[in-house]
Amino acid sequence: MIIEQTRWTQTQGWEPNAPHTLDGRADLVLVFAGISIIRETEPLALLRQYYPSADILGCSTAGEIFRTEVTDDSMVVTAIRFERSRVTGRKHVVVPDQTSYQVGERLAEALPAEDLVHVFVLSDGLCINGSELVAGLSDHLARGVTVTGGLAGDGDRFHSTFVMWNAAPEENAVVALGLYGKELNVGYASLGGWDSFGPERLITRSKGNVLFELDGHSALDLYKKYLGDHAAMLPASGLLFPLSVRSSDVLVPVVRTILAVSEEEQSMTFAGDVPEGSYARLMKANFDRLIDGAIGAARTSAEQFRAAPPELAILISCVGRKLVLKQRIEEEVEGVREVFGASSVITGFYSYGEISPFNPSAKCELHNQTMTITTLSERPESASHA
Repeated sequence: MIIEQTRWTQTQGWEPNAPHTLDGRADLVLVFAGISIIRETEPLALLRQYYPSADILGCSTAGEIFRTEVTDDSMVVTAIRFERSRVTGRKHVVVPDQTSYQVGERLAEALPAEDLVHVFVLSDGLCINGSELVAGLSDHLARGVTVTGGLAGDGDRFHSTFVMWNAAPEENAVVALGLYGKELNVGYASLGGWDSFGPERLITRSKGNVLFELDGHSALDLYKKYLGDHAAMLPASGLLFPLSVRSSDVLVPVVRTILAVSEEEQSMTFAGDVPEGSYARLMKANFDRLIDGAIGAARTSAEQFRAAPPELAILISCVGRKLVLKQRIEEEVEGVREVFGASSVITGFYSYGEISPFNPSAKCELHNQTMTITTLSERPESASHA
């Protein structure tokens, strides 16, 4: 793999310089951009001029990761030329009455199956049930094909999110990128770092990703009671107090973040499923454990690259972590850098949901409030350049 990376802002233009290393000969360009930039035609038109034959995949974010810096309202561009691998993608725009499971199913079936190694998915962050999307993909991909990715963001506004695939960014869109070739090495991991508090409660009424009752009482009322003064700022304040959810036969819970609340229905909508009969518990931030979680995810994903560090690391971290860590946010990215070393190119974004197995032996799931890392390499034969 040969990689070049740059960043564009409205005030500074390209930094440290305009794309030039690959001389336009890229196979894939990853674009993670703030909502104010991804909707503008000028920077995206520039990308097509610089990379006329590349597939361009990207989404809106709640923050962009460039090397070890975390910024807002920028466009981080990572262009890749593969030497012994190839990519192809499929986009689907969600239509009324279509389930997220069906979206995943259609995307999985649309990707050519021969030599498919991994699927990287970017999805609208508001209209999709991430748990169902993952299930639809996983159930219809061949055994051994792994899945990672994330849900697009919109800062802490939760108004609109965009995904792009070789065209103007769109709302309600999902793109599955297939990565092909037996010499492509893929690593992945996802870890959180939040502390649970309060009693564990039974989910007594829910439907998909919409929660109505805990222990037979209004879940929204209970949640507001715990949040106190923060309740007035829902759903954004819910990013600071996610739920851990586990089924009765599973010890490791998944974390769920609120996307919306309905006073009329007394309900809360989450990014992923909150099944009836499962157990839920509120969570709160632990600064050091959040950073340790990012480092742990990096170490787990790096263990899959024994010969050399990965050439590319795609970091997808939750907007909730960014709101909690505030000025310390770059510490989690710096921790990842320390694990991988200086040779790995790091890109990524802050999201409304992360898609990955916890580790190589776990099944793929939708997570919230985690740091999820996807690592790619064609090493040891090739080298990368930032």
